[in-house]
Amino acid sequence: MAPALAPLLGALALIPSRPFAAADEPSPLLTPQPAAPTEPLPNRGTLVDPASAADPGSWSIGEWLGYGTMLLFAAALTIIAVTTLYWMLHAWRSTGHLKNTGFAAVPLPAEHSFTLLVPGRHEEEVMGQTLDRLAEQDHPDFEIIAIVGHDDPGTERVVREAAARHPDLIKVVVDDSVPKNKPKALNRALQIARGDVVGVFDAEDEVHPRLLTLVDSRFTESGADVVQGGVQLMNFQSSWWSLRNVLEYYFWFRSRLHFHANSRFIPLGGNTVFVKKTWLDWSEGWDDGCLAEDCELGVRLSSAGATVVVAYSPEVVTREETPGTLQSLYKQRTRWNQGFLQVLKKGEWRKLPTFRQRMFARYLLSMPFLQAATGLLIPVSVLLVLFAKVPAPIALLTFIPLAPTIVTLAVEASGLGEFGRLYGQKVRLRDYARLILGTFPYQIFLGLAAVRSVFREWKGDHSWEKTEHTGAHRSEEIAEAAPVSVDLPDRAPELVLQNGATR
Repeated sequence: MAPALAPLLGALALIPSRPFAAADEPSPLLTPQPAAPTEPLPNRGTLVDPASAADPGSWSIGEWLGYGTMLLFAAALTIIAVTTLYWMLHAWRSTGHLKNTGFAAVPLPAEHSFTLLVPGRHEEEVMGQTLDRLAEQDHPDFEIIAIVGHDDPGTERVVREAAARHPDLIKVVVDDSVPKNKPKALNRALQIARGDVVGVFDAEDEVHPRLLTLVDSRFTESGADVVQGGVQLMNFQSSWWSLRNVLEYYFWFRSRLHFHANSRFIPLGGNTVFVKKTWLDWSEGWDDGCLAEDCELGVRLSSAGATVVVAYSPEVVTREETPGTLQSLYKQRTRWNQGFLQVLKKGEWRKLPTFRQRMFARYLLSMPFLQAATGLLIPVSVLLVLFAKVPAPIALLTFIPLAPTIVTLAVEASGLGEFGRLYGQKVRLRDYARLILGTFPYQIFLGLAAVRSVFREWKGDHSWEKTEHTGAHRSEEIAEAAPVSVDLPDRAPELVLQNGATR
């Protein structure tokens, strides 16, 4: 074996000798460790110790403010998302409860007379068909009062043609108030209303011929002072935002308003709402200075103890269209939000009998402030995420609102499918894609509309911004059966109401 080891020993002899480490000592690290930099690295800022960033005791005032803002923002979004989700699902607590939200299958005999108010301004494209459909009601005792402005000859012409086709049912009231708005028009017509119950419809409404019979029965069954019927936007495929607008109405009238009615505090809808005339006489009609006259009336009636019943049966809902443009929807939402702020400031809700009702009213009417704050804080939150070194616990807490948002999105997808089945509309895969992709852009849009409403209210600008209508919700068959124009005599003065007097 020795000759074989000679070459190996010779090679070992060429290696420089060095002391060997003791067997019980670890070998030294071969990779040198860089010293912590004392100067800022280019384009990266000073490195922060993660342990100190997570220690609240080491935070600066700016960090406290920034992290606190993010947590408040997350808490507000979570509260809004959870309460909205709860209200959306209220009607689906049980199969029996959902069934009870509709009208009776077999209505009781008619016991009330009705006056139906239909205000319209620059609505010559849709109002004639609306009046014809209302005239087809199978109820034995009702009248229709159409209200038009003195400076709107196009709509007046269409309305008078409808009155000529139904001379025993339709009256015409000309409103010469300046500036004009919907509650002023309603108050003018209320002076000559003869019905026990007064109903309100919009100029573009598509109304089922059995509606009044069912509403009359609901008054008798429940002893209600107010009956709020269902309203449903239909043209969900017109645009990405019309889909979300349609779903808002679906959940609002099918579920949320039932929750509000059960809570005995309800902001009424703007149409397909029926109020006993004795209550309207008590309230002196609608507040003509409020941009959400329907909400304001509902708050006053709730505070006075009126009984409000909500009924939503898909087969007899009043059908409407979404605003034709995003700008029109933006102005509509601004008006609604500003109206809620007016009602909040007016303070009638303070007359509600219980503390719980008052707090609920304060929260609901303050929603424009919450949405406005959300709209302003979204860019702040994005900047903090991008440029602030956020501790891991804070970053995780900001994701809490995502949970109810995802659940809400799933509920909306389910609601879209149910809407399609109920109304015979084909819901396509791309509609679900638009629903998902439009979630956050639509929320930002609502936040911006709320910001504008707060700004307008702060300036004291209460001008009425009208929503245009084109009849997009009507079927082709109905559009083709549009009323034929007829020759009319001059204005019938006995049907014109000006300055509060019948002439």
